[in-house]
Formats: sequence, structure tokens, C-alpha cells
Amino acid sequence: MARTHYFPSDKVHFTWDVGHEPVLAIDSGDTVIVETRDVSDNQITPSSDASVITTLNWDRVYPLAGPIHVNGAEPGDTLAVEILDIHTRGWGWTAIIPGFGLLAEDFKEPYLRIFDLSQGDVTYLREDIAIPIEPFFGTMGVCPAGARAQPVMPPGTFGGNMDTRQLTRGATLYLPVQVPGALFSCGDAHAAQGDGEVCVTGIEAPMYAALRFTLHKGRRIPSPQFVTGGPLTPRVNHAGWYGTTGVGPDLMQAAKDAVRSMVVHLTETYGLSAEDAYVLSSLVVDLKISEIVDAGQYIVSALLPLAIFRQAK
Repeated sequence: MARTHYFPSDKVHFTWDVGHEPVLAIDSGDTVIVETRDVSDNQITPSSDASVITTLNWDRVYPLAGPIHVNGAEPGDTLAVEILDIHTRGWGWTAIIPGFGLLAEDFKEPYLRIFDLSQGDVTYLREDIAIPIEPFFGTMGVCPAGARAQPVMPPGTFGGNMDTRQLTRGATLYLPVQVPGALFSCGDAHAAQGDGEVCVTGIEAPMYAALRFTLHKGRRIPSPQFVTGGPLTPRVNHAGWYGTTGVGPDLMQAAKDAVRSMVVHLTETYGLSAEDAYVLSSLVVDLKISEIVDAGQYIVSALLPLAIFRQAK
């Protein structure tokens, strides 16, 4: 019989390490209920201002719930993680952190926005800009083979800090097991994020989730794969999109150019500050590789969902 386990909220770790003792041991088919901390490990609170960014203890960033040992899991297997339920704990934050983000050279001062997530299925950047709340874990992964105090960033073939915003309720993530027991962990939850997370934060939020684990013995995959529970952007597809582009021989530079143009568009068209335009791009704008095969000239598009703009009250 499959069982339901409750992960203790006081157990977190901050690195990938094969030496971390498992907190839970479960069987294939079991469900685990987790309540995770925000990515700052409670250093940022609803009453914080931007000054907190300069005093963050980076040894406490990325608290992960785990490890969870899956009985019978061995390298060469695949672990399926179903997101049965996930929802926020009522608030979240987004920040510009100096030295981080796609446009770090453009935005050098700390900036912080606190969001109320308790008023339904949207939160507001401004009274006429409604951001859909679509929670997911920015970090889900199994322990990498041979890991010793390995930072949570960046991701790898084991999963980790993937920031894949399509892993919402109803999706299933498939992870290639790299160590005995898989040693799964999760955290870094977001209430909203666009593809790219361009300012390096989504709406970072403490989170509740129910995850079901199924072991696929002998199924080998080279890196994470996933299936969604429905359309990719159902909350905003009833309206159009505005796109800006970056064009050139370097994908990173093209992405920067596309986002810079989007920041200008948001400031000139909607009267946002440059900081709020950059933050909004991180929360709702999707970066897409529109063209990659044409003689080394790549096109990256930044797509803004127009459904977020509403009549001001």
C-alpha cells in the first residue's frame, strides 16, 4: 500500500552532497508532503526593504527539503516526481541583486518588491498589472554522483536549479538517478516566473506541496524530462503578446538585447521604472529561441503576455 509521509519542516540542507543523511526513506508510489522555506531561508520577510539584499548570508541561500531516499533506486533508473498539489504560503518577494541576472551590468543597485499572494490567483505589480500566480519549485533534483558540498546553482543532468516554470500542479518531472536511493531534494519555490528568470529571481515564496514518487527501474534518460498537465500558458492565452528580439551570432548577447528592448518598451509604453520593467520581465516575459539554424545568426524573442494589463480602478 502506498503511504503518505510528512517531511519535517526543520530539516534543510544547502549543498548537494552524497554524505547528507536521508531524512525520509520511502517506497515507489509513496507521496511526500513538504513545506519549504523561501530561497533566502527567511532572511527576507514581508517587512524587509532593499537594504536586506546587501546583508544576505549566502551560506543560507537555497535551503532544500531533503534528502529523500527512494528504496530500490539505483544509477540507471529514472525517478518520476508528480506534482499533485502546490500552493504558496501567502507572500513572496522579487529582487534585483547586484552582480546577478541577465542584465547585471545595467542594474547595479539592490531592489526589492514584496508581493501579497493571499488575494486569489493573481498578484499585482501595479493596480493595472496582474501577475498570474502559478507556483512551482525552482529546484528539484536527485543528488549528483560524487557530489561533495556542491552548490545548488547551477543545474545539471541530475536536475537541480532548473527554474522550469512549466513544472506546476499536474506536471511530472523525470530525473535520471545518479546515486543509490536517488536522494531527492527540492526548494527555491516560485509563485510566478517567466521563461529565463532574467533578473535572477521569480516571486520567491515559502511553499506547500504534495509530491508522488514512482521509480522506473532500468529506464535510462540522459537528463531531466517532463510532461505538463495541460497547455503551457493557459492563464494568458486569451490575449495577444508583444515581442522584442535580439539578433546576432551569440545567444547570450541576443537574449540580453531582447530583454533590454523589452525593458525600454515597458518603460515607454506603460510608464514603469526601469527596475519594475526588469522585474516584470523576470516574472512574466518568456524568452524563446526563435531561430538557430540560419548561418550563425540567432534570434531570441522576449514575449510579453498582454493579458496581464488590466483597466486601472
